[in-house]
Amino acid sequence: MKGRKASACSEAEQRKIKMYEEYWGLKEKPFENTPDPRFLYRSIQHKEALSRLFYVVREGKGAGMLTGIFGCGKTVLGHALLKELESDIYKLGFVTNPRLEAVELLRMIIHSLGREELPTRKTEVLVALNELLVNNLRDGKKTVIIIDEAHSIEEKEVFEEIRLLLNYQLEDKFLLTLLLLGQPELKEKIENNKQLLQRIAMRYNLEALSLKETEKYIYHRLAIAGSDGSRLFDIKSLKKIYQHSGGIPRRINQICDMSLLIGFDKRSKKINEGIVGEAVRI
Repeated sequence: MKGRKASACSEAEQRKIKMYEEYWGLKEKPFENTPDPRFLYRSIQHKEALSRLFYVVREGKGAGMLTGIFGCGKTVLGHALLKELESDIYKLGFVTNPRLEAVELLRMIIHSLGREELPTRKTEVLVALNELLVNNLRDGKKTVIIIDEAHSIEEKEVFEEIRLLLNYQLEDKFLLTLLLLGQPELKEKIENNKQLLQRIAMRYNLEALSLKETEKYIYHRLAIAGSDGSRLFDIKSLKKIYQHSGGIPRRINQICDMSLLIGFDKRSKKINEGIVGEAVRI
């Protein structure tokens, strides 16, 4: 009985969401907090960050680090990079949860590069990783590994293992490119490992969006979803969204999504600051 009731509630919510999209003339939900590269708003700093990540990868610089406050777009930049790198040239691995013991992180890296059978002993893990990198090179492919949420790594031993990954190299090139993404505290953790710090060829920090960038960010996401932002949000509502989000994209998404839902419930013609105020209080 409870299961049928929960299912009915879920179906009702899904219908409501669909109606909210149709009501506002949207092809899809514009403010989902998922790392969909289509919705990446390329502010000046996001363009710069992506350009520097590309530089590290294409020039084979070994390692790069991208930091920024929570929800500022680091993960979506990582996915945008992966999408734009040519699959016939690059072999790509993406680790989303690196809060692991050192050997387990290495096994996760091997898995992210496509190997299904994972060794357990450290010596076997290292041999398997070396084989993967060499085979990729023989196939004419460059290996790129992105470690997201790298600030969550707590053990110094893990950072040391990450440093040692950069020892996989030939006389004139690295066998892999390593990109670390994380919140600002990652910088301090890297600085505590001087040898690893010396191998980070590029460091860049993302800041929150400005008011003008917040407006453009909202308009951009609405355009991707099939609507004109200026038709849906009035000027005062945009300022209020910025005031309560601090220009952090993840928070902007949450406020805008809830505002559109509330506006639909009220059958509003446009999102105003009163609706945004309700969305913030939920």
